[in-house]
Amino acid sequence: MSSVAHQLDNVLSKTARLIELCSALQEENDLVKVENQQIKAALEDAKKMNIALDEKLRVLKLAKSIEGTSEKTLDIKQKINEFVREIDRCVVLLKK
Repeated sequence: MSSVAHQLDNVLSKTARLIELCSALQEENDLVKVENQQIKAALEDAKKMNIALDEKLRVLKLAKSIEGTSEKTLDIKQKINEFVREIDRCVVLLKK
């Protein structure tokens, strides 16, 4: 009978140890989940920052290409004016 009592005590102590391990793992899991959420938030912020910086870079490249020489800008303005005059002529012809 003593052997059965000893085995029962052994099972109870192992069960208690498993419960302790399970609790410790659950706490660690909760911490990892919180860390994961923080990392996801940081990644999302970094993605938004990357998009904003890409847009700024695009605008800067566009500004640099337009900046160019004053001759280039003058040529572009003249071509735009020519196009507008041509469109006006077409509109007048369409009204007739």
